[in-house]
Amino acid sequence: MTVDLAVELCRNAVLLGLLIALPVLAAAMLVGLVVSIGQAVTQLQEQTISFVPKLVAMVVVTIFALPWAFNLLIDYARDLFQSITIGP
Repeated sequence: MTVDLAVELCRNAVLLGLLIALPVLAAAMLVGLVVSIGQAVTQLQEQTISFVPKLVAMVVVTIFALPWAFNLLIDYARDLFQSITIGP
């Protein structure tokens, strides 16, 4: 294994982690934005109000995105093992 291959594998792993985390983080951001706008409109400034909707949204998105994420991880693992055993 060359240094270039190791760097490429690490880069792909980081990008895969970011890609898998993106839907959950986007859902949390959107729900947080909507709740914040609602709090600004109603002038209800309680910090704990946004926690439960964010948590629910993140769980729902995780459940729906889990098969997609597993397929990405399986493909990455397959490519990783092939590149290690076969080489460049």
